[in-house]
Amino acid sequence: MLVDAALNFGILAALGAVLYAAPSPLLNPSAVPFGVRVPPDKAGSAAVEEQRSRYRGAMLVAAAVVTVPASALGAVLGTPAAGVAGSLLLCALAAVLWVRAHRAIARAKAEGGWYEQTRQGAVVDTSLRTDPVRFPWGWTVPALAVIAVSVVAGIVVYPGLPDHLALPERSPGGTVYRTYPTSVWTAFGFVLGQVLLTLTMAATVAGLLRARADLDVARPVAGAARYRRYLTVTARSMMGIAALVDLMLLGLSALIWSDTRSTAMTLAVTGVPLVGVLAVTAWLVLRVGPFGSRLPQDTGEQSTGLVPRDDDRFWRGAGTVYVNADDPAILVPKRVGIGWTVNLGNPRSLVVVALVLAVAVGATVVQAVR
Repeated sequence: MLVDAALNFGILAALGAVLYAAPSPLLNPSAVPFGVRVPPDKAGSAAVEEQRSRYRGAMLVAAAVVTVPASALGAVLGTPAAGVAGSLLLCALAAVLWVRAHRAIARAKAEGGWYEQTRQGAVVDTSLRTDPVRFPWGWTVPALAVIAVSVVAGIVVYPGLPDHLALPERSPGGTVYRTYPTSVWTAFGFVLGQVLLTLTMAATVAGLLRARADLDVARPVAGAARYRRYLTVTARSMMGIAALVDLMLLGLSALIWSDTRSTAMTLAVTGVPLVGVLAVTAWLVLRVGPFGSRLPQDTGEQSTGLVPRDDDRFWRGAGTVYVNADDPAILVPKRVGIGWTVNLGNPRSLVVVALVLAVAVGATVVQAVR
């Protein structure tokens, strides 16, 4: 009971902390509080801070109200399902609070005429097309090396495997093991997952290096230089994360091949790489920031006096969905969270969506076949 209670509590506490910090500049560009584009000098205005305070206060109460009973219920029932249900409830409450804050800031922006006395502009760095940031080929070596070790080890042990393999599966009661006839699909399922993950991550990195940049219109030269450093750091980090996840899948493959069902070993082969992934992610959030906002920048450049264009009309869903048929970009910087999102107004974005669906369907087929 204590283990189940601790597991549910940990899941809900971590999620609650992330949702509580969601409006922070740690996780969002500072000039788009709650998904609303505002002039930089209004990012810390009283109206914005009031909505942040209201959101955080309500989120703190909601997290406390949901976490305690969900953890207790999970312990009584002996299942993480209570934690999952509590997580969904917290996310739904956070979405409602976010939409309320988004509308309040948009209303304050319109009533206060925040953009009426500003000079709006946009910056394009053509060198990002003529001389783009290079793909970090060297940083793919660790992931490829882990895959190579997995393939060689699998080929060596495959002839000696038993007729049936026990594969772990998630269930409402926790991890269970089901036996399947030994085949290439069952024995090399995680290895195929490594290949698919690495290819997907590499394709994602290649696409992000060509994505539209959101540059500082006030200091465009310094902003472009900082954005290049951000792309380099992000691309390397993503390939490093791919290597860590591949290492975890190698460990899981080894457990299956050796028929090891030790909980301690399972936690070790999954926990250590995941801690590494979390460490890289935390470093990107705390030391790099959204689009490199915390990276050093040359402050000697004279300001142009421009502010980013007010483009709220192209954003739907409280700043989470971008739809602009006149924008040729497929990937654009997110307003909510860190990273990029798809321009759903561009027909070519359907290709990106189709690829994502193909990967999901492929993973499902592999799971079903094995």
